[in-house]
Amino acid sequence: MFRKILIANRGEIAVRVIRACKELGIGSVAVHSEADDDALHVRLADEAVRIGPPPSAQSYLNVPALIAAAEITGADAVHPGYGFLSENADFADICKACGLTFIGPTPENMAQWGDKVSARALARRLGLPLMEGSAVLRDADHAAAEAERVGLPVMLKASGGGGGRGMKIIRSAEAMRQAFPQARSEALAGFDNGDLYCERFVERPRHIEFQVLCDGRGKVWVLGERECSIQRRHQKLVEEAPSIAVSEELRGDMVQTITRAMRESGYVSAGTLEFLMDEKGELAFMEMNTRIQVEHPVTEIVTGVDLIMEQIRIAAGETSELPDVLPLHGHAIEVRVNAEDPETHAPWPGLITEYVPPGGGGIRVDSGVYGGFRVPSCYDSLLAKVIGFGRSRAEAIRRLRRALDETVIGGIRTNIPLHRRILDHPDFRDGNLSTRFLEEM
Repeated sequence: MFRKILIANRGEIAVRVIRACKELGIGSVAVHSEADDDALHVRLADEAVRIGPPPSAQSYLNVPALIAAAEITGADAVHPGYGFLSENADFADICKACGLTFIGPTPENMAQWGDKVSARALARRLGLPLMEGSAVLRDADHAAAEAERVGLPVMLKASGGGGGRGMKIIRSAEAMRQAFPQARSEALAGFDNGDLYCERFVERPRHIEFQVLCDGRGKVWVLGERECSIQRRHQKLVEEAPSIAVSEELRGDMVQTITRAMRESGYVSAGTLEFLMDEKGELAFMEMNTRIQVEHPVTEIVTGVDLIMEQIRIAAGETSELPDVLPLHGHAIEVRVNAEDPETHAPWPGLITEYVPPGGGGIRVDSGVYGGFRVPSCYDSLLAKVIGFGRSRAEAIRRLRRALDETVIGGIRTNIPLHRRILDHPDFRDGNLSTRFLEEM
C-alpha cells in the first residue's frame, strides 16, 4: 500500500480523497493555490504545499509544480480527483516517468476513450449500443450531408469536448453549414482539437450512466446505473441511483454487455459509461469518463462500496475483497449545492458567514467549505453535495427535502431554492424526467 498520496485537486473531492486516505492509514498531501490558503482540504491533509497563484493554469494545472510537490513531500502516488488533470493522459505518463503511481486508468485507457469519435468507434467494436452518428466531419458541406444522412435534428459535438461544452442542436442542413465554422473555432479554442462529429438528437432523452470498477486482472464490477437527467446547459444538478426507468431485465443485459466490453478493452480503475435513453426506453452510448464522477456518492450508498478506497487499492496492486455480485439496496438522490444566484445562475463567490450542514438519518454531505471560508471567484461554484437516501425513492426525496430546509449557508447565495422547487415538482416525484426538465418546469 502507498505511504503518502498527493491529491492534485481542491474542494470537496480533495476532502473526500483525504478522508479515504485517513481510513486506509495513508498520509495525505494537499496542494493549493494562493486563493485556497485557508481551504478545508488544506486544513484536513497531513501536509500542504502551495503551488501557485489563483489561476488554474498556474496552480492546479501546473504539472511541474504538482510533481515538485510530490517529490518534496515524499508522496509515492497521485490522486487527480475529477476535472483539472484527471483525464489527462500526458499527466498520467509524467507521473509514471517520475516514479509516481497515478491513481486512475492507464494513459492508454484515457487515450482510447478520451476522443469522442474514437470512443464511438471503440464502443461499436465492443458491442455497446450506439446512437446513429457520423465520423469526423471534414467541412461544412460534408457536415450538412452527414446530418441529413443521420436524420435531422442532430447534435453537433466537439470530438475533444466534455461537460456539455461545444454542443449545438442542428435542425437543418443550412443551419449546419452556418454553425460548423463557429463550432470548429470554439472546439479549437476550448480543447485544442477542432474535430467535430454529429449524432442523432433525441428531443427528450433521459441521461443514464453506469459505474464500472476494474482491477486490471480481468475482474470487472458494474455497480448499477445513475439517472442524471436534471441538467442545466448539459451540466448535471441532480443525480440518483438507481434509475426508475431501468428495469431489472435492462440492467442485467447492460451489466453483461458492459462487463464484456470493459474486460476486452483492458480498462483499469473506476470509470463511467454515459448513455442517452430515448422515448422508447432504448439506451445509446455517448461517452466514457475515465475518472471518478462528482455523483459517485449515490452509487456508494446503494452498493456499500467505497469507490475512492477501491481506486486506491487497485492502483496499489491489492486484490479486491468485493463480492462478484453487488446488489443494489434502497435509493439515493444527490443535489449539487452551488454558490450561484438561484434565478439567474450567475456565480456568487464571497465570504460564507455561517455554515450549518444538515444531518440526521439518511443524509450524507460531501463538502469543501466551512463558516468563515471565502469562496474564490476563479473556480467551479460547487460548495457541497447533499445526498438523501432511504428504502424507497419517496423516502429519499422526503429526507433530502428536509435536509435542504435544515441547511444554512450565510453571506452568499446558493441554488438551494431551485433544488427545493425540483424536489417539490409533481413530475420529479413521479419520475417523469428528461434532460429538458428544467426548461419545461
